[in-house]
Amino acid sequence: MTTLAAPTRSRSATGTSLTSWFSDGWAVTKRNLIKIKRSPDMLIFAVLQPIMFVLLFSQVYGGAISVKGTDYTQFLMAGIFAQTVVFGATFSGSAMAQDLKNGIIDRFRTLPMSSSAVLIGRTNSDLVLNGISMVIMMATGFAVGWRVTSSPIEFLAGIALLLLFSYAFSWVMALLGMSVKSPETINNASFMILFPLTFVSNAFVPSNTLPTPLRIFAEWNPVSSLVQSARKLFGNEGTAPVPDVWTQQHSYATVLIGIAIMLVVFVPWCIRRYESISSR
Repeated sequence: MTTLAAPTRSRSATGTSLTSWFSDGWAVTKRNLIKIKRSPDMLIFAVLQPIMFVLLFSQVYGGAISVKGTDYTQFLMAGIFAQTVVFGATFSGSAMAQDLKNGIIDRFRTLPMSSSAVLIGRTNSDLVLNGISMVIMMATGFAVGWRVTSSPIEFLAGIALLLLFSYAFSWVMALLGMSVKSPETINNASFMILFPLTFVSNAFVPSNTLPTPLRIFAEWNPVSSLVQSARKLFGNEGTAPVPDVWTQQHSYATVLIGIAIMLVVFVPWCIRRYESISSR
């Protein structure tokens, strides 16, 4: 288990400074990255899952699913990217639940460090893990025929948007991880959120093919807006029709508003929850 050495600086003198806050956050981020390095199976399975989904949907189901105006592999990959970064955000929840069970949080509370540093470090390290998964996924996508037809700037903007959404969503999962009573519960609880968000969306099939109640949900689902934005930025739209609803016609704005809401609501909520746990 990786632990943090107690800083020698006086918290009363520097505790409120921005430098100390960044230093604390980086220390916890480094701790979590070292933990991943010492447990490579975590990284291996994190990247194997998206590879499995790419191969499963493109090679097994691709021949049976037809999307008007575009090749299914081109249509699919943005959905796989969105699904992977959303699923990857669950590491924050499971890790927080595990640290609470193992008493790591009790160790952190004895150190003269910012109360938000643990959460910042947790979400930052998961962002790195999601970035690695994205690289592996894109390589797999190229292997099965996916291509980017947009400009390099749009391509990078698509990656940035996906990772920013995953970072914001990791705060939602971190709160869930601090709210459940055991790490074993977090998987079932998170899947109750993740499966409707990712599968009742336009990630794998056009939303207009769904029954009316599911179609309405999919069109207003923020993950659908994320997928639509990624398709635009990667140049994978083809001539497939875009639903005539505000969230799909203005997908960039919808995703950015969603990210802002998640950060504004769940970052302070997570910090308050962490402080209430630490004060017990």
